[in-house]
Amino acid sequence: MEKILVSACLLGAKVRYHGGDANCDDPILRGWLNEGRLVAVCPEQEGGLPTPRPPAEIVGMGGGRAVLARAAFVRTAAGHDVTASLSQGADRALALVKQHHIRIAVLKDGSPSCGSSLIFDGSFSGLRVAGAGVTAALLEAQGVRVFNQGELASARDCLERVERTERTET
Repeated sequence: MEKILVSACLLGAKVRYHGGDANCDDPILRGWLNEGRLVAVCPEQEGGLPTPRPPAEIVGMGGGRAVLARAAFVRTAAGHDVTASLSQGADRALALVKQHHIRIAVLKDGSPSCGSSLIFDGSFSGLRVAGAGVTAALLEAQGVRVFNQGELASARDCLERVERTERTET
């Protein structure tokens, strides 16, 4: 059975920066949970950050890809650099991907780790820009298809294609 990496906060884990969750009560996600497909991760906790923690944003152009290339960094509003923690968390998420042979991920959009289409702009003004977080960028670079919580139907379609291809090849 194909496993899917998922942001733990989407499953109701209280791991977000403010100590809450982003529970996603979508029937697709619930179905995958009931089937035992989901592998939950919070890259920020995996990188050693506490919960709650100060909000962090990627500073510099290029989002998570630039962080991985060391051309941007992640900091809190107070200026504390948490780049190493987010990078370590991304590496741990990638280790789970490799361990479970995962090819699809559903991650919490807007996060400096998990955002796949939107992240905050680094000014701590509430502005969002197109871009990927550190974990999303690393997983995409490794060939994982990354979706956000609003793209569950597309993730389901991708899963069906992957499994159909596997049945055809075997």
